[in-house]
Amino acid sequence: MMHFIEVNEEIVRKAVKPRKASSHKGQNGVVLVVGGSWMYHGAPFLSAMAALRAGVDLAYIAAPEKTALSIRALSPNVIVIPLTDIKLTRGASRRILKILPSVDSVVIGPGLAEGSEKGIEFVIGEALALNKKLVLDATALYPGVLPRILGRKVVMTPHAGEFKRVFGEELSGELSERIDKVREKASESKVTILLKGMIDIISDGEKTAINKTGTPAMTTGGTGDVLTGVVAALLAKGAEPFEAAAAGAWINGRAGEEATSIYGLHITATDVIEFIPKVMKTFDVVVE
Repeated sequence: MMHFIEVNEEIVRKAVKPRKASSHKGQNGVVLVVGGSWMYHGAPFLSAMAALRAGVDLAYIAAPEKTALSIRALSPNVIVIPLTDIKLTRGASRRILKILPSVDSVVIGPGLAEGSEKGIEFVIGEALALNKKLVLDATALYPGVLPRILGRKVVMTPHAGEFKRVFGEELSGELSERIDKVREKASESKVTILLKGMIDIISDGEKTAINKTGTPAMTTGGTGDVLTGVVAALLAKGAEPFEAAAAGAWINGRAGEEATSIYGLHITATDVIEFIPKVMKTFDVVVE
């Protein structure tokens, strides 16, 4: 079995970039989340709010206009771009093009309707043409997506079922075998994979890490969307994909532990978001 490290505070500190005292709005990261459907209006919102709590200046959500109003009503902190179709079609995606140049990282997939592949591939192509960093989750994790992202600054965040869907391979319950498989697939596709589980496994094919933060209470719906938002925030603020994925997993898990220490096994994804600042405050650095 190959060498791996366990994510610790030192790795997180490296991934959380200092903030300039003189910085102004937009210089500390801008995230765009592309997702949502008539059934899952909350998923992109959880990612965007997690990104804001992880310290970015602005979070945009591109979501179907049928859900845009309800997402807007959830918080005045997010900026919502209504898309014309329920699915992410190429036509609907064009509205995203105006905002793409001004963002630093893009999340694609949370809550997105099935059958959105054409739109997903269009947005991936346009974002990568502008050298934007990407996080792919949920609906954006399918086999056809791999050729589009080879060797680029992309983090995929599958659970075991999505891993099988993308790579066509069943993961064993044995940790060492899972680590080997994640590393192998990351190496082949030259992207960073963050396999979510009781123990998260993160690899870019060269470096591999495991993360043990988190609690059994975090099986609640939406915690994966929160993780995606934290990773996107770290990418937007200048972290490389592997360090953003490793640190994001650790921060998300620690925020879940903090929520669980108060609410026991009765937490929600929004509780996890509320504790991101407490976890990350330790890593705050302001420089001249």
